[in-house]
Amino acid sequence: MGLVLGIESSCDETAVALVSTDRTILAQHIASQEAEHAPYGGVVPEIAARAHADRLAPMIAAVLQDANITLDQCDAIAATAGPGLIGGVMVGLVSAKALAMAADKPLMAINHLEGHALSPRLADPALEYPYLLLLVSGGHCQILSVEGVGQYRRLATTIDDALGEAFDKTAKILGLGYPGGPAVERLAREGDPNAVPLPRPLKGSKEPHFSFAGLKSAVLRAKESGEHADADIAASFQQAAVDCLIDRLQHALNRMTPPPKLVVAGGVAANQTIRTALENLATAHGMGFTAPPLALCTDNAAMIAWAGCERLALGQSDPLDFRARPRWPLDPQAEPVRGAGVKA
Repeated sequence: MGLVLGIESSCDETAVALVSTDRTILAQHIASQEAEHAPYGGVVPEIAARAHADRLAPMIAAVLQDANITLDQCDAIAATAGPGLIGGVMVGLVSAKALAMAADKPLMAINHLEGHALSPRLADPALEYPYLLLLVSGGHCQILSVEGVGQYRRLATTIDDALGEAFDKTAKILGLGYPGGPAVERLAREGDPNAVPLPRPLKGSKEPHFSFAGLKSAVLRAKESGEHADADIAASFQQAAVDCLIDRLQHALNRMTPPPKLVVAGGVAANQTIRTALENLATAHGMGFTAPPLALCTDNAAMIAWAGCERLALGQSDPLDFRARPRWPLDPQAEPVRGAGVKA
């Protein structure tokens, strides 16, 4: 059995976890920065980086103490090396390099998106490659064919904003505060999803990609009109988002032999309405459906440690001079798509 210490600091969650190759999370700590960023309605990169620097060392010590494990007993040190807010990424990666050097352990520089992509396998031992992945988070919205560790084929991406961004912007428009996704989901339960006529960008389009910028703008116009209740706007926005996801996945499935399972990962995967719609789509196509537990949907270090476990099993590691990356596509060979705000 191998043990991997994982560090996640790509955005506004400082997280450390110790995970074994037999899928046991021995210990984990997550420090939220919601209070620090709430006055600004979103994440301030400089504040996030300073918070990571202040909290990371004591959290590493606490995780090792909780698991009753010494650093020497770890088999590798894994840390998010990108993509993300570069200041925070550098804090976590430099810390991991120092630990790896001090303990003479291999370094695993993990792509944050790969952490999300592999997280369902941490929770579901029966999930085997290949699978179709919908990766939905604050910074990314992609459909990927996951064929193995480090083997990802991008089938679709957003040409402008990610769905998580759209949820956060809708929450800000409605005065719901930060983080926005859970707040919109709660308010949507009180509203009518058909009350507000909102667009479904690219629905029915022959191109495979996503777009959510127009949907955000339509939410703003609906709010400014004064004609709709906030709960109805939230519910109608959420339904429009679901319709876009299902249409784009349907487009992808129509162009391929469906793999055995449809998998969703990323922060937006915590949304229960979205989960239900995806499960229904999978059933209609004779596919299984897997979603990680809610604790593994949002940014966490267990998924980074697990990605390290997967790479450890393959004998992979990275040099200590590996550089932090603000952008790092899972499929660097994917064809460029239109759009100034493309999230690769």
